[in-house]
Amino acid sequence: MVAIHQKDQQAVFYWHWTGTHSGPGGAGTPINLIGFEEWTFDGDGLILESRGHYDHAEYERQLNAEIEGT
Repeated sequence: MVAIHQKDQQAVFYWHWTGTHSGPGGAGTPINLIGFEEWTFDGDGLILESRGHYDHAEYERQLNAEIEGT
């Protein structure tokens, strides 16, 4: 979690995600993304809707990147 801010009747949750692509077909490449979620709440304060935003092209680029030195 980077930050969370209220925007009108929503909360905006900013995140920074890092990891290693080691799943099926993964080459061990590092993944480093930033993005945010826009949350809308119901009357009980539970998340009713979450809309995620991140750079899809950058994510794909990192998934398919070659490991340096191989």
